[in-house]
Amino acid sequence: MPDLLGINHLTLSTAGLDRLVAFYTEVLGASLAFERAATASDPRIAVIDVGGNDHLMIVEAAAAPAADLDPLGRAGWGLRVGTYAQLREVRERILASGWPVGQIETLPTQWTITARDPDGRPVDVRAHRPRTAPSPSPTIG
Repeated sequence: MPDLLGINHLTLSTAGLDRLVAFYTEVLGASLAFERAATASDPRIAVIDVGGNDHLMIVEAAAAPAADLDPLGRAGWGLRVGTYAQLREVRERILASGWPVGQIETLPTQWTITARDPDGRPVDVRAHRPRTAPSPSPTIG
């Protein structure tokens, strides 16, 4: 059995594809991998490269999606940045763009913020905290 390597893509639907693409590329710094026009059988889509071979597929739909997809009432998915400083920078970019975003929270293994995309859907952005080395074992002897 081959090993799984991670998530290839996550798909979001939206009634405002251009607006959502702009949020993820211009505000959060992802890049547009490609866009496909609507056909008679398929809707218009955009694929956003969010780093590390991971992609966000955005599908244009006639109706706005539900914003409460997570049963815990928070973001059901998230993006990752490398450092706390980068997380602060992302938060400042979101605030400067006029979108809602929470304070940076400290979790046991990472720092996190939760923002709302243009459809009102929550998305976490996280940075892993440096791991501390385990304490050396006492020497018996």
